[in-house]
Amino acid sequence: MKLATLKDGTRDGQLIVVARDLKTAVVADGIARSLQRALDDWAFIAPQLDELYRQLNEGRARRSFDFVPKDCMAPLPRAYQWADGSAYVNHVELVRKARNAEMPASFWDDPLMYQGGSDDFIGPCDDIELKHEEWGIDFESEIAVVTDDVPMGATPDQAFQQIRLLMLVNDVSLRNLIPEELAKGFGFFQSKPASSFSPVAVTPDELGEAWRDAKVHLPLRSSWNGKLVGQPNAGVDMVFNFAQLIAHLVKTRNARAGTIVGSGTVSNKDAKKGYSCIAEKRCLEMIADGKPTTPFMSFGDTIKIEMLDADGKSIFGAIEQQVWQLGRPKAVPDAAPDAEAAE
Repeated sequence: MKLATLKDGTRDGQLIVVARDLKTAVVADGIARSLQRALDDWAFIAPQLDELYRQLNEGRARRSFDFVPKDCMAPLPRAYQWADGSAYVNHVELVRKARNAEMPASFWDDPLMYQGGSDDFIGPCDDIELKHEEWGIDFESEIAVVTDDVPMGATPDQAFQQIRLLMLVNDVSLRNLIPEELAKGFGFFQSKPASSFSPVAVTPDELGEAWRDAKVHLPLRSSWNGKLVGQPNAGVDMVFNFAQLIAHLVKTRNARAGTIVGSGTVSNKDAKKGYSCIAEKRCLEMIADGKPTTPFMSFGDTIKIEMLDADGKSIFGAIEQQVWQLGRPKAVPDAAPDAEAAE
């Protein structure tokens, strides 16, 4: 099934069920007010949501309405935990090679992971508001899973059984703030502002044969200012699958229902597949020419992140955002001329 969260003026929004073709939706009346509430009692609530999903797809759901991604918050507008991995080691290898730094052998055996802010995610079509372009604004196209409760010490096989939903991610990064933060030896903080998620979260069965080995075997498309810049296959070159990432997370802690675990920037060794973040493109330029030439994002730039199924249909809906300067007002379109005054 496909689930989303409608903006309603509250912090957690209103849970809605979305049709498979993403054209219509229905409020989950009497089932669960929010997605977190559904995850807290998934075994009891999920079957009810699934029945509503079936009715919606069959055209039998009462009070259905047109689904509009711009009206949505992130599926989980806030979460108890957001942990982002770096499962595509090719991406890490390129970044270090561009700095003439050797990559530790352990990176191939032990996942990298950081704890991101999770109290304030950005809606899929909301602006990415930041104060300065000089911070080096970058998008990062990723996939994430949402878990049920996963106990400390769970194996990858056990962790796999607790995956409930998948989403797309734009893990916004401020590249020019990263070096000084990492130099302090305490990891990312200001260089990782709020992340954005796809309009819709889907259960793994919605991916069909594309969901296997705890990986999504489909291209992830990134379009910067309307130009397709990357479509690497998310199932290729993923060194650590989602089950392994979750198991890594719970090595020393429990993960509670609603935990979000990200894949890290999707990256293929085949450079012809393009890139899922500007930093990777700049690294390739640095390796080839000794200096990067592609700039980071500017205010007014747009980013679109989407995944299509084998029939070319959108699975999660698209993340479609514009980078905007914090506090800067947007021009209001001129009002349409009054019909009576025009007569």
